[in-house]
Amino acid sequence: MALESNEFPDKSISKFESMLKTDDIYFFDAEDFEEIIHHYLNNGKISLGKKAIQIGLEQHPNALELKLLHVEVLVFEDKYEEAGRLLDQLQDIDSRNEEIYIQRANIQSKQDNHQEAVNLLLEALQITEDSFDIHSLLGMEYLFMDDFEQAKRSFIKCLEFDDKDYSSLYNVVYCFEFLEDFDGAIHYLNEYLERNPYCEVAWHQLGKMYCTKNMYTEALAAFDFAIISDDSFIGAYFEKGKVLEKLGKYNEAIENYETTISIEDPTSHAYLRIGRCHEKLGNNDLAKYYYYNTVHEDPLLDKGWLAITDFHYKLENYEKALYYINKAINIDGENPLYWKKCAKIYLALNNFDEADFAYKQTVDLGNYELGTWKNWADVLKKIGDFGSSIQVLVQGLEFYPESAELTYKLAGIYLKNNEIIKAKEKLAQAMQMDIEKFQLFEEEFPELNKIKWLQTLVSEIKKTST
Repeated sequence: MALESNEFPDKSISKFESMLKTDDIYFFDAEDFEEIIHHYLNNGKISLGKKAIQIGLEQHPNALELKLLHVEVLVFEDKYEEAGRLLDQLQDIDSRNEEIYIQRANIQSKQDNHQEAVNLLLEALQITEDSFDIHSLLGMEYLFMDDFEQAKRSFIKCLEFDDKDYSSLYNVVYCFEFLEDFDGAIHYLNEYLERNPYCEVAWHQLGKMYCTKNMYTEALAAFDFAIISDDSFIGAYFEKGKVLEKLGKYNEAIENYETTISIEDPTSHAYLRIGRCHEKLGNNDLAKYYYYNTVHEDPLLDKGWLAITDFHYKLENYEKALYYINKAINIDGENPLYWKKCAKIYLALNNFDEADFAYKQTVDLGNYELGTWKNWADVLKKIGDFGSSIQVLVQGLEFYPESAELTYKLAGIYLKNNEIIKAKEKLAQAMQMDIEKFQLFEEEFPELNKIKWLQTLVSEIKKTST
């Protein structure tokens, strides 16, 4: 029994699914099959989409659009050769169909042949007037190729077709940012806003661009316009709060962060920023309250744990600071920032063995900051393990070969370890790098300044440097 297609897509989908459960055969127009297939593909129901394609082609064996959807599924499943053969057949039938070029470009893109994909999309542009989708695809291909200038132009073209396409707008701003052309971004967004004065997304992005230029007055105005355009736009309130923080207007910043909480469910980031504002205002109890809420809301947010740890560290509550950083480490033991903070606390508690272990974990997990090498070497020096301290400094100098500070420290440790020749070599090297930082050496190793040959060496180098 064949039934006529229903003109409403939802009913067509219901009828199609009913057909699959029965032995009845329902007839659908090719356009209805397209709607059904798009529905399944857009919702990730690939197997049902494939079934609809199969039945659709049985009822409409010459339907070009259904065959192109078949190609789309083949490409999704990485069946490039089969898709290519079907595209060859379709091109013999209709060589002026831009979708054929788009699917060929899709195949090339998925195989990382992005320049070839671009070439195919440019061919598609020659045969179609409705080129919004092609410019969007071109933009993405240029992004894959790190050609941000061309990508920017493609996304700007998309906005010429549809100035409400916020995905393209975000991509345009992203390209400007990557090119570090903040002035260009500001100019473009202002032009865009002349055409779309109530676009909260553009005002929000403009405010962020002003922030990169430290133009905080302009940024605040932009965020205010974003809020006027959409008074429930959380991002604008949040960014406005960050600017007010930078200007030291902590109470006003708190008001904006609290607004974000009143609009939607509280976020750990809002709690964290409110806590920091209260800490700056000296409201320690409120700061602590919001920090605790931060880690309760998102136990994996490292900034929350670091904030509550720093809060207690500044108050010299080292045991409490240690308690909270250890809780963080128990949650995420692979976070080098946690271990670095842990080492700093152990150092304050004069627990040098644990500090040594924490710094080792910090480096093993990929934190190679200058301060990490310097502080770790200091801990080992305090333990009296000069050999290990030397190893740490030598390793640190591999990352910072021009660091006079590390070189002076290494010279001093060599001296304390009675490696005189190496000490002389490193001291001379450090003084050639930066003679003014010799005072750091004198402050750290005052007991070594009485050595006669050291005084002579310093005197000679100072003479040659003047």
